Amino acid sequence: MAHLGSRRRRVLALPVGLALTASLGLLPATMASAAPADSAPAAVAEDGPKLSYVVNTRGGHSTVKAVKKAIDRAGGTVVTSYEQIGVIVVTSQNPDFARSIRKVPGVGSAGATRTAPLPAQSTTDVGEPQVLGADEVAAATARTKASAKAAGQDPLEPLQWDLPAIKADKAHEKTLGSKNVTVAVIDTGVDDTHPDIAPNFDRDASVNCVGGKPDTADGAWRPSAEESPHGTHVAGEIAGAKNGVGITGVAPGVKVSGIKVSTTAGFFYTEAVVCGFVWAAEHGVDVTNNSYYTDPWYFNCTTDPDQKALVDALTRATRYAEKKGTVNVAAAGNENYDLASDSITDPTSPNDTTPGDRVIDPSECLDIPTQLPGVVTVASTGAKGLKSSFSNHGLGVVDVAAPGGDSTSYQTPAPPATSGLILGPLPGGTWGYMAGTSMASPHAAGVAALLKSTHPRASAWAIKALLTAQADETACPPSYDIDGDGEIDAVCTGGERHNSFYGAGLVNALDAVRK
Repeated sequence: MAHLGSRRRRVLALPVGLALTASLGLLPATMASAAPADSAPAAVAEDGPKLSYVVNTRGGHSTVKAVKKAIDRAGGTVVTSYEQIGVIVVTSQNPDFARSIRKVPGVGSAGATRTAPLPAQSTTDVGEPQVLGADEVAAATARTKASAKAAGQDPLEPLQWDLPAIKADKAHEKTLGSKNVTVAVIDTGVDDTHPDIAPNFDRDASVNCVGGKPDTADGAWRPSAEESPHGTHVAGEIAGAKNGVGITGVAPGVKVSGIKVSTTAGFFYTEAVVCGFVWAAEHGVDVTNNSYYTDPWYFNCTTDPDQKALVDALTRATRYAEKKGTVNVAAAGNENYDLASDSITDPTSPNDTTPGDRVIDPSECLDIPTQLPGVVTVASTGAKGLKSSFSNHGLGVVDVAAPGGDSTSYQTPAPPATSGLILGPLPGGTWGYMAGTSMASPHAAGVAALLKSTHPRASAWAIKALLTAQADETACPPSYDIDGDGEIDAVCTGGERHNSFYGAGLVNALDAVRK
């Protein structure tokens, strides 16, 4: 299932604490409206499990109106409708709902968003957070106090090897980023009461989308005590305030919002993620961070009608957001897969019922939103600048790389940092270490936010172009035996300017703040 950290939980010799990672335009106005749909059955079975569906329509308002009537006749209940992208969210207990609604004029695709009945994780981290207790925070602060004060840093910043790795520390000498820029963390929820997040939190751009439609109740975006800390950690990596407390984010002067899309059990279903992108698009969000994959399929095959519908719906949503000026950034995943290979064996899908091995072609079976057109795909690097042992890769798939951490025994940071993982805030006012492409993606999102701060009138396309153009070119290593056992762990292909491990290279925060 789509649980926190289960998104590619590869068997690795990693310490506890490696944690989470996550061509269709607007509908043509000239599309003919569908005639009233009479093909849906007058009487339908309603004895199946209650599932959630997305129905993707062709055409405008009259088409959507006709399809809604057909949905009702087919035993479906409309949860909400995103008419601006032609996506309708539906629940139904008719086992034949998807097949019958696909026959309706004006329906482009339709499919179940899950295989388990309602209510049913898929983040891109590895393992569980390594939480720092109060005594450990005090001890770490005491160790780094003198050097932090001399450098004008927050108390725990000397432990953040990831900031100098992308020249963020130098960027902060010029600017911390603009309060007019907001990065939305589409994730497990954000604890906006944390002292490192509260100063920069954008309440107006925050929401709970778990049910497929916006819930704007105060605090609905926060994770409960039983839910993953993933979203809070990600938010701090992006925009942790430079306020004399804890850590510092890549862009500590920008705003951050929380768009909660995962269930209590940690599943990221399509209807919730669609809601998240549309909300971001319509609430002034400049950058979204997506450190997860959409459940229940790790890879969604466009040859399967249900899975194709999920790809269609999310493609519409991400393209809509980009058209509104939002840069969408996503984690590449944690299974050390080559996403440009001819085939991959996926043993995890569907993860909300009974998974089984299936061989897929990654060119037609997509990790979404990671592999959707226009989305910035981010691979992970460790403290030595090498691809993280777990990070997915792929020539033409990975756009850029950013620090996501790795086992300290594989890539040891320079002192005073002591862990090869990424330090960030956790709910309840604490801090801890996590790692994964889940942590790499927010570093790239933070740099994108700095770029938007520097170039406030730039389009989403222009920000993405600058992000890749300014990245530090990183050549393939001569060989990649990260665990030193004498066997090659992954093969890097391509040249220095663009390759399968690092894409265009390591993101550069300092260049992002230069005019």
